[in-house]
Amino acid sequence: MAKLTRRLLLAGGAVALAATGISGYLIKHPRPAPIGFDITPEELARARALLSRHPSIDAHAHPGRTFVDGAENLSGLVWLYAKLGTFEKRTIADMQAGGLTAAAFAAVSDFQTLGTAGEGLTTVRNFEPGEAWASYKRQIGNIQALAASGLVYPVKTVADFQSARAAGKPGALLTVEGGDFLEGKPERVAEAHADGVRSITLMHYRNNELGDIITGAPVHGKLSDAGVAVVKAMNAAGMLIDLAHASEATAMGAIRASSKPVMASHVHVHSEKLHHPRFISLDLAKAVAQTGGGVLGAWPAGVGIVDLNGFVDRTFELVDHVGIEHVCLGTDMDANYKPVFDTYANLPLYVAGLLKRGLHEPEVAKLIGGNFLRVFAAVQDV
Repeated sequence: MAKLTRRLLLAGGAVALAATGISGYLIKHPRPAPIGFDITPEELARARALLSRHPSIDAHAHPGRTFVDGAENLSGLVWLYAKLGTFEKRTIADMQAGGLTAAAFAAVSDFQTLGTAGEGLTTVRNFEPGEAWASYKRQIGNIQALAASGLVYPVKTVADFQSARAAGKPGALLTVEGGDFLEGKPERVAEAHADGVRSITLMHYRNNELGDIITGAPVHGKLSDAGVAVVKAMNAAGMLIDLAHASEATAMGAIRASSKPVMASHVHVHSEKLHHPRFISLDLAKAVAQTGGGVLGAWPAGVGIVDLNGFVDRTFELVDHVGIEHVCLGTDMDANYKPVFDTYANLPLYVAGLLKRGLHEPEVAKLIGGNFLRVFAAVQDV
């Protein structure tokens, strides 16, 4: 058996390609992703200069995997994955090396119920009474402790992104992947907002009280009544609704129910050449973009791509589908499946790839941070 390492990644990909299941990936030593294109020192310097002038924000990530710290009652390979521990200081150093302004630090609401089945992740048990809420509070406390220790700058408002840059610290935007901890109770949205949470991904790998996941059989067939109430509570609180992992019916229901822009933080669109259970339809992508000017996060999972150049390709594909105004970064850092963008230290290389392929500085600035800031500001205008 291959040696388990602290660099193992798990939670981003819903279902692996048929040739390589996620169980196999868990016990392999992932190599650094190749770049796939040549770059000159001048091109790299130009990219770094651009990053120094414009904010860059990762809309979905798990920097250092804080969500595993203290998790209990885990199953199988997920238990082994958690035992590998956290590495926040290393990822934060990569953020600083790459010039990233801020990233989502996402808790994982259903983590304790997850296991592997066949080619993917799935829920293997139900929550015990009170367990989902307790797991949420543990994870949020751990992420809050990173800010209290001075490692990161807590981001709660649009102005905080600039304050983080001024402080010389990476900004930490507190988010939750999966609305399971709400248990269908919209009043908990206000408490989460008080905790500093500014975005919730309604679904993850478990059909919950709000709706259905994209990778499983539907239970509700729509955004549930509780889901509608949660969406409206998030609008009222000024919290960004994230539709990644949601079934199309659930996502479309959330778009209809929301009075504010939404995002799909880490997705890609089905094409003639490549389909994947975690990709979304072009109709849904356009609905996210067209309803209030939402954004889709370019997602560097190793599904059909093998290097950073492939991620540049994928980014351009999203831009072609929905326009430059509606694409942001959504890397799923430190919890992605076979990531081709696997360290924030390579952010200048990614930016250089975008410039090399013809984007101009204002367009790159929108993509790496400006678009997300626009939507975040619109959502917080309550």
